[in-house]
Amino acid sequence: MASSKTTTDHDEIRRWAEERGGRPAHVQDTGSTGDPGILRIDFQDPDDRLEEIGWDKWFQAFDENNLALVYQDEKQDGETSTFNKLVSRENA
Repeated sequence: MASSKTTTDHDEIRRWAEERGGRPAHVQDTGSTGDPGILRIDFQDPDDRLEEIGWDKWFQAFDENNLALVYQDEKQDGETSTFNKLVSRENA
């Protein structure tokens, strides 16, 4: 059975993403100077709106916006999952 986990731990998030080929990204044309806007983890799915940013900038915005990552290690069939969602820490 697939289950999700929630974390704010930077090392755990980076490890999970990189094991799946994920990179820190933001949605272009969101945010402003010094604010990357909407954060994502890019798994190289075809989405021209995503632009890679560094982990330091990604985690700075992650913490400043009081976010947590909900993620899944495996799908129900046992395959590796890339499911993830950024949520407010208050709702995590």
